[in-house]
This record gives sequence, structure tokens and C-alpha cells, in this order.
Amino acid sequence: MILGDLKSYLTAHKQVAITDLANRFDVEPDALRGMLQLWVDKGRVRRLEVGGACGSCARCGDGNPEIYEWVR
Repeated sequence: MILGDLKSYLTAHKQVAITDLANRFDVEPDALRGMLQLWVDKGRVRRLEVGGACGSCARCGDGNPEIYEWVR
């Protein structure tokens, strides 16, 4: 059940880049966006608007990381 694993990963890490999720679960980012959108619509996850690099790990590659956060 990838949705359950995804929820566990998000709750454990709080904020996660879509690239990290794609690597962790071996799933294309577009497929993950669809799964995440289910929780975004329910108010459980939000996409953070990050202008430029977040400055944390430099693994995103591009200058505008796509970060998702689990909302309590």
C-alpha cells in the first residue's frame, strides 16, 4: 500500500522534496503528485512554495524544489 507508506514517510520527515519521494518509492513524480493531491484536497498535505533552492541538501537539482509537508 503505497499511500500508507507515503503517509508514514511524510509524517516521519515532515517536509519532503518530490524528488526524494520519487527516489524512495521508485515512482514517477507525476504519479506521486496524483497521490499527494488526494491529501492536499483533504487538507492533510500542502505543497510549500519555496522560492529558489531551499538550502537543505542540494539534491533537488533544479533551483526551485517541489516540497510537500504533512499537516497535523
